[in-house]
Amino acid sequence: MPYRKEEFANGEIYHVVLRAIDNNLIFKDIDDYYRGIFSIYEFNNANPVDIWLRRQQRKKEKLLEVLEGPSFQTPERDLLVDVLAFCFMPNHIHLLLRQIRDGGITKFMSKVGTGYAVYFNKKYQRKGYVFQNRFKSVYIRDNNQFMIVVPYIFTNPTALIEPGWKENGIREHSPEEVIKFLENYKWSSYQDYIGKKNFPSATQRNFVLEAMGGERGCKDAVENWIEYKKDTKQYVDLFLE
Repeated sequence: MPYRKEEFANGEIYHVVLRAIDNNLIFKDIDDYYRGIFSIYEFNNANPVDIWLRRQQRKKEKLLEVLEGPSFQTPERDLLVDVLAFCFMPNHIHLLLRQIRDGGITKFMSKVGTGYAVYFNKKYQRKGYVFQNRFKSVYIRDNNQFMIVVPYIFTNPTALIEPGWKENGIREHSPEEVIKFLENYKWSSYQDYIGKKNFPSATQRNFVLEAMGGERGCKDAVENWIEYKKDTKQYVDLFLE
């Protein structure tokens, strides 16, 4: 994956999007999603990682225990970033990252993108790029942006059942149905933020929980976003569409 020549500041938060080339599907089945989420856990490490060996060391059942069970920390991990939130969509990934060491975001994204591309090309017997040349990022400048980007990331899967909802609103489902869908959408850290253990090891959640007012505050933010469907045009640069 090409190196991104951009300065990221330690202690600062960024909304990052990694999108498939030509908007192709990059998560075609459940195993692909698990592999992607395993990647953001294992590759969040300044030390070299042989993810193929790591997966061989853990059968699938054990891997699920690591990702879905009680918070698990590999002793040798030396974190590059705090993964505050994530949402995996069929053709792209949303991440909310806080850099905690020099070059952390760039190195993390390079490892995630390259590692998943190797896996994807091998599995589907293809060659070439999987992701667009560069990931996109937006610096979260203030609390207002932060309070907006969190529910935005968590409500992204709405498009899977309500295509075009950001432009046209929710038409085929009630807000309650959409909210229930989001609460059951597995490939996001939202469940972990509302007290439903999903992938607790993959994220560092204390900062967001404190800022949002706990699990209830996170839930309220998402429900309000769906209920009142914010006018997102003024936030186009923040959302990286």
